[in-house]
Amino acid sequence: MNWWQTDETHDPSRKSWVESAERHRDFPIQNLPLGLFSPPGEPARIGVAIGDMILDLRACAERGLLDGIVAAACQEETVNRLLALPSVSRRHLRRRVSALLSDPAERKAMEGLLFPAAQCSLHVPARIGDYTDFYVGIHHATNIGRQFRPDNPLLPNYKYVPIGYHGRASSIRSSGVPVRRPVGQRKPPDAEAPLFGPTTRLDHELELGVWIGPGNELGAPIPIGQAAEHVAGFCLLNDWSARDFQAWEYQPLGPFLAKSFHSTISPWIVTAEAMAPFRLAQPPRPGGDPQPLPYLLDEADQAHGALGLTLEAFLLTERMTKEGAAPFRLSTGSTAAMYWTVHQIVAHHASNGCNLSPGDLLGTGTISAPTREGVGSMIELTAGGKEPIVLPNGETRSFLEDGDEIILRATASAPGFVSIGFGECRAKLRPAL
Repeated sequence: MNWWQTDETHDPSRKSWVESAERHRDFPIQNLPLGLFSPPGEPARIGVAIGDMILDLRACAERGLLDGIVAAACQEETVNRLLALPSVSRRHLRRRVSALLSDPAERKAMEGLLFPAAQCSLHVPARIGDYTDFYVGIHHATNIGRQFRPDNPLLPNYKYVPIGYHGRASSIRSSGVPVRRPVGQRKPPDAEAPLFGPTTRLDHELELGVWIGPGNELGAPIPIGQAAEHVAGFCLLNDWSARDFQAWEYQPLGPFLAKSFHSTISPWIVTAEAMAPFRLAQPPRPGGDPQPLPYLLDEADQAHGALGLTLEAFLLTERMTKEGAAPFRLSTGSTAAMYWTVHQIVAHHASNGCNLSPGDLLGTGTISAPTREGVGSMIELTAGGKEPIVLPNGETRSFLEDGDEIILRATASAPGFVSIGFGECRAKLRPAL
């Protein structure tokens, strides 16, 4: 079965006996994302989101409702072993869970295995060995480049090589964990020497996270035609950025302390199998752009490698919270704006023989639309702080202030299928120490 093909688990007529799953914004039975959760007063275990509930996969395995290597993997303390399984095994788990949650005859066997999500704690689902952040949003790259190089915003290598840098896995946290405003070096334009103190240009970045499944041996590249087998799923990612630190430190080696202080992810892994109905053809490159080099070019990937996802970023200020106001939508865009596919960045990452491991996380980089309404960061929205946004209550923002909360959402949609979501990726900003 090809990675872009659907099966009975995607059937729009399939219903769950879990009542809250019906027409759920994020987690209908057609989704079934994986995560790590703790029921009240209990240790963490692997679960599946279904409506407003979480199914305990460890308990399912202990009761004999799952079998083989899948059952063993579901009893681990993180999802790493589950991600390491081949896609055929993950698909087997998906089909089994879908059957358990849709067949009314299974309802009695499932008693005591479902927990209200609102009463549980959600965690980073995997032990993340490595984290790499890419730069595949061409509109974001152009917008940022235009602020520094108006006549030549994109550097010559951008359309040939998927640009990326190695980030800091240890500071990745799950949605809901507050962000502490970082301190560091910055050099104002009119200053003779750098200053040390809290960032004054804190920014969010609207990104897609890519969870690596089966890895590759050191020295053994991943061919582009096999890259799909190494992608286990997706999440939302906010790679918080201190833009003033970044501008001072990034030359000549790239981002460092400006980004390593905190990254926020949505806690649920929307599996590659769940995304099958939402695969699209990669948009054709503009006339005059070079064709990808052969090691990055695959017919199936070009026909099915893009994703039909709508991304949204919201801002909720402290004052808005006190006033009971709804979050203000900063932007909405599409993953179709990615210049490189997920499989291309995986193949490129391993092309020199770099070994990827189950549970590694890749970030796409900020994904922005061609228009201002769809840009995925404050530095783009405000033209580097020169054009502050005005919120409905009269507040203004050039960059983020203490007490602000950023909320990211994603929805996958396609004609003839039930839409699924990623759950929220949110965090509130706390003052610097």
